Amino acid sequence: MAQSISTSGEKLMTQLKLQLERIYLKDASFESPQSPAVFAENWQPEMRLDINTSTNSLPKDRVEVVLRATVEAQHKTEGTVAFICEVQQAGVFLVEGDDVQAKRQALGTVCPNMLFPYVREVMDSMVVKGGFPALQLAPVNFDALFAQAMQQQEKPEGAGDDEGSVTH
Repeated sequence: MAQSISTSGEKLMTQLKLQLERIYLKDASFESPQSPAVFAENWQPEMRLDINTSTNSLPKDRVEVVLRATVEAQHKTEGTVAFICEVQQAGVFLVEGDDVQAKRQALGTVCPNMLFPYVREVMDSMVVKGGFPALQLAPVNFDALFAQAMQQQEKPEGAGDDEGSVTH
């Protein structure tokens, strides 16, 4: 799965080659601390999704991108935790090109977009196996999260929120 990304500078057009080489599940966990009592209650949860990415440089122009997602479901009325599901989905990407900003943007937007469907599938499977209704995570706008993270980096220290967190 190769993808070319074009970015335009003032006078220079740069091509960035991005190729997915491997996708793998790095870590996954599911907790339902109130089971089995949680199943006797009316299921009207309040869901919170926290999502972020990290990168690790590898040899030969490879980069590991890890998409971490945590969903916590709480009962609206009681405030007790029904379940917590955490997934770390990773991919190894070949990234060739000299434009540092284009690389940062590709690693922060394109790569997580490729990994997110796998996160959704793993989370849904674990939640259903935990005895709860299917979890249908809404699509995530990684371009907007990346832009927000860039704005946060421009703010003085201590003036921003957590990067990459989304609440649904």
